[in-house]
Amino acid sequence: MTDPARRRYPSTFGGLIYLVVVAVTLVGLALVAFGPWRRGVALVGFALLFASAMRLVTKESEAGMLRVRSRWFDVTMLAGVGIALLALAANIPDQTEA
Repeated sequence: MTDPARRRYPSTFGGLIYLVVVAVTLVGLALVAFGPWRRGVALVGFALLFASAMRLVTKESEAGMLRVRSRWFDVTMLAGVGIALLALAANIPDQTEA
């Protein structure tokens, strides 16, 4: 039996997807802080939409950290926030410096 303290990989497919979504979100937040913020916000939105799609198609036993509540609650919340962030990135007008 493997010692859980030594394992360096996720135990479920959903855990792997969760780590990918977290990594992409961190890149998006770095873009928001230090680069073109619209691209960063859009990247976070796409990451959440990806997480929503993966939660929809992943089996309950393999959902891992993607599973918070019921499948439909998780999919609806992830997709809703992802769409809201994409709408934000697309619709906020450019600010001119005074």
